[in-house]
Amino acid sequence: MERNLGFKERRYIEELRILTKSTALDCIIDEKFDRIIYVIKAGDMGYAIGKKGDNIRRLQGVTGRKVEMVEFAEDLREFLANIFKPAQVIRYACDDQSKKMNIYVSDKNDVGIAIGKGGCTIEKARLLIRRFHGYEIGEVFPQEGAF
Repeated sequence: MERNLGFKERRYIEELRILTKSTALDCIIDEKFDRIIYVIKAGDMGYAIGKKGDNIRRLQGVTGRKVEMVEFAEDLREFLANIFKPAQVIRYACDDQSKKMNIYVSDKNDVGIAIGKGGCTIEKARLLIRRFHGYEIGEVFPQEGAF
């Protein structure tokens, strides 16, 4: 998918690089939840977070917004697992015609975690999956027979 970065996004990516010495592949400014979502290059997540989350706290101080990070993965299932952590994604089902995707998590408790408070986690997933893979996320279901 084609992604365009504006001036603000490029500035935030550069701030991350300067403060953490890690590489962000993308940056999304989510006005609805007043946060910045970074997509971090695979393998750089430890540098980006820092010891005990120090780098995230410093970035939040510099940007004045909540900062969230997701590690990028080429594999769609692995990328979904990274987005929804700590909820355990078992599988996903895609309809290639309508470009809709449903997510299946390990149990009923993980459904709430996958949706997040006020829908923040599912909204993050919608933004990232639409941007990187062109799918729309529909529903989150517990895996059949998992409980």
